[in-house]
Amino acid sequence: QVQLVESGGGSVQAGGSLRLSCAASGYPISNYYMGWFRQAPGKEREGVAGFDSDGWSVYTASVQGRFTISKDNAKNTLYLQLNSLKPEDTAMYYCAADLRGGRSRSGIQALSVRTYRYWGQGTQVTVSS
Repeated sequence: QVQLVESGGGSVQAGGSLRLSCAASGYPISNYYMGWFRQAPGKEREGVAGFDSDGWSVYTASVQGRFTISKDNAKNTLYLQLNSLKPEDTAMYYCAADLRGGRSRSGIQALSVRTYRYWGQGTQVTVSS
């Protein structure tokens, strides 16, 4: 099975930027649907960014225009660029993967926790005002 390791988290002031990385090992990420999720203390894990079957990136509304998901198949790595960070972006950020297996994936599914089988350990992002 694929193994995922996130990095790049940290503490920044509001308005700052971070770039998260998710290094995959075991299998090529091209075989998987990949996405980013986050979980703040006392809240449920939520989808942040992902890809649908056509390869279009999708984002939750609160990060649209500020975050950018990308991937480098040659490096087997998924990225999330976080710009214009706000205190409400503070959370543990997780990378997730699900085997494509010939299945389609809608934008809604791309941001759904239930549609991903493999998870990393997370990287903490803290934004101060």
